[in-house]
Amino acid sequence: MRKSLSVFMAAAMTAALLAGCSGNSGNTETTTAEATAAETTAAETTTAAEAEGNVEAPAEEAPTTAADSSDASLEGPGAADGAAGEDAAASGESVTLRIGSLKGPTSMGLVSLMDKEEKGEAAGSYEFTMVTDASELVAKMVAGDLDIALVPANMASILYQKTNQGVNVLNINTLGVLYIVAADDSITSISDLAGKTVYMTGKGTTPDYVFQYLLSANGMSADDLTIEYKSEPTEVAAVLKEQADAIGLLPQPFVTVAMAQNESLKIVLDLTAEWDKTNAESADGGSLVTGVTVARSELLADETTAAAVKLFMDEHAQSAAFTGEDVAAAAELVAKYGIIEKAPVAQKALPYCSIVCIEGDELKEMLSGYLNVLYNQDPTSVGGQLPDDAFYYKR
Repeated sequence: MRKSLSVFMAAAMTAALLAGCSGNSGNTETTTAEATAAETTAAETTTAAEAEGNVEAPAEEAPTTAADSSDASLEGPGAADGAAGEDAAASGESVTLRIGSLKGPTSMGLVSLMDKEEKGEAAGSYEFTMVTDASELVAKMVAGDLDIALVPANMASILYQKTNQGVNVLNINTLGVLYIVAADDSITSISDLAGKTVYMTGKGTTPDYVFQYLLSANGMSADDLTIEYKSEPTEVAAVLKEQADAIGLLPQPFVTVAMAQNESLKIVLDLTAEWDKTNAESADGGSLVTGVTVARSELLADETTAAAVKLFMDEHAQSAAFTGEDVAAAAELVAKYGIIEKAPVAQKALPYCSIVCIEGDELKEMLSGYLNVLYNQDPTSVGGQLPDDAFYYKR
């Protein structure tokens, strides 16, 4: 029980990063970003006991078989009759996939596809569910109520263990969203933090593990500086507003909120870039990965449903690319689907949300290294053990 609590507390903090990316300018937009952040960080406030209650009981039951979970959403209409039906089945167009995501960057990467589905223009058939609580996605995946979910990277590993290797990771959908914010222009590297005080949240969670790893990689430890942990990112933002010389480690959208409240603040370190510098000559540490996409393994074992998953992967990649190719149009869709209230705020946020779609060998290299770093910091953060090669899907 205690081990499970630790596992899901770690997972929930990573979920908060996924659920909380937005941007702002001026007082009105700052208020909007703060409101969005308050709503989307429900994942962070979900108790470990709730997460455990949602996940462990179903996980202890016999593994769900393809026959047990087959229903109208997987069988599809008319796929068995005639050449047209056979062609549709082979392409996966006859299958309706149930997709779950968190209200934040992962859902931002889906907005173009969501819009196409709504207009009847998507090649595949999808039902989208967007939530603010990561434990809800976990519970739905374990119960078989979702076919595909976009979840925190370490939570995917936890799901793999909890479902007896019943999920596979399809792609990386979000890279790092952690930044060091300060008014001090002299901070240009991790080593420049020596002797200083850094304010952050999440002691013993993935952001903390990331920071501890970067300190170690730069020949430092927590003893070389002072780390002040706060309960919520808004508390860190408040300190940055009140203390001119304060340094904060924050995810988006709290970075932009803090910078709007104190115009002297700036992003001095991008932890994704620092991670990449640390691992420039070695793949052992992978990349700083925030979110990934997982699918129930039984779908990939069936020809028809596997075709549907591959079709989704194609359309997901196109949708993610759209957020970078036409930021203004993507921002309108982000506002349309209520991920961020106002399109101008979304337009400023999108470039900082690290939305990607990485699969295949690159996925495995980036994610396995990242999970290995977390495992070395705390095995429970990835479910007690590292996933094996079967976890990584390659088409």
